[in-house]
Parts: sequence; C-alpha cells; structure tokens
Amino acid sequence: MRFRNLIAAVLAAALAACAHAPEHNPLAQWVSSKNYGPRKAVLIVIHATEQDSVQESLDTLRTANSGGPVSAHYLIGRDGKRYQLVADGERAWHAGPGRWGTIGDLNSASIGIELDNDGLAEFPPEQIDSLLVLLEDLCTRLNIARTDIVAHADFAPTRKRDPGAKFPWKRLADAGFGRWPAADAGEPPPGFDPWLALRLIGYPLEDRAATVRAFHRHFRGSETDVLDAEDLRILHALTRQAD
Repeated sequence: MRFRNLIAAVLAAALAACAHAPEHNPLAQWVSSKNYGPRKAVLIVIHATEQDSVQESLDTLRTANSGGPVSAHYLIGRDGKRYQLVADGERAWHAGPGRWGTIGDLNSASIGIELDNDGLAEFPPEQIDSLLVLLEDLCTRLNIARTDIVAHADFAPTRKRDPGAKFPWKRLADAGFGRWPAADAGEPPPGFDPWLALRLIGYPLEDRAATVRAFHRHFRGSETDVLDAEDLRILHALTRQAD
C-alpha cells in the first residue's frame, strides 16, 4: 500500500511539473536559454464599462459582447470594490485596435482597468479612491511610469469615448498619476503647431476632429472638436512636460 501511494505521489508530481513546463515546438530542437522574461506592461488604460451594474460587466468581461470575447485586468465597482479578472502578466482583450505614440499592440503593452459607470454618471469618490490605491500598486510593482495612464478614447478616438468627459483626470494628476498641464507653463511660442504637439503626446491624427474630441474629454471635460487658444496653452504645457 505504501509503495502504491509512493508511486501515485511521484506520478502526481510529474504531472504537475509537466503542467507548468513551457510548450516546446516539435519542429525544432529545444536548447534552453535563461535570457527571457514575461510580457511587460508599459501603459495603464482607464475604461468605463458603459453598462448598468458590476454583475453585468463581470458577465461581459468573462464571455463576449457583439464584437467577440472581451476582458480587462481589473474592474472597480461604484462602491470601490476591486475585482481582478486577468493576471497582470497576461494579455487581456480590452484595448482593441489603436495606437498611442509608438505603441501599436495596446493589449500586449497595457493593463486595462474598467470602472463601473454607464457612461453618463459621475464617478463616486469611493471608486476613484480605490482606483488611486490600485494605480499606486501597479505603478510601483510593475514599474510603470506614473505619467503613462490614458483613456481608452485617447488612442481609439474614432471608436470609443470612455471613460468620458466626467472622469476626474485632475484628481488623478493631483495624486501623481497621468499628465496634466502646469498652470505656469506660459503661452506657446509663435508658430506653435498643435497637431505636432498632439502627435508628440501620443494621439493618433487619422481623424483630427475625433482626436480633438478625445483630447477635450480628457483635459477640458467637453465634447467639442475645434481647437482654440486655451487648447494651445494646454498642449504647450503638456509637451514641455514630455521633453
């Protein structure tokens, strides 16, 4: 009996080891190298679920919507409760197509955080407090720059508007996260090019009106699509930070 138990234990250990072993391509000889590492997130993307409840969003993020399977790394309820759906080192399907600066495959390069919000409501203080705790953890633990936090709509302005014009980006900036224009940056110099500035920050310019709407949601809390003198001041301040 003891011998059979020992054999069973050995087999179980072997199976467990196999379950965690890397997959090897049978078309090539396996010659192991220690020079590799996990995929690394360099950006955090803020979303709004645009649904009616945490439970509805949990169901969607574990199944699919009209466009196919979707997911995110985290979901934060209006009461501040946090849920993790995908491990930080894995690729969640939250970003879709788009580009932020030189980053093309956003799903592979980012952490996605969904906030329970129907797209119209204010974001409760408890929810933002909880988000700030999570951002502190992620930026510290994963070594993500605290400035590299963007809206879904920032890199997908023709498809998305979340987290929307009511999201409190200034509050995040006051806590040290994301970018916000300095009040003392001064006026832009003669010949200042706002489109070059938008591109330098990271915005895509394929549809300029859509890009301006995304920029306005983030930095002015509005939905308009025409640049004005205040936009140039903001863009000048932001690009000075990016230098």
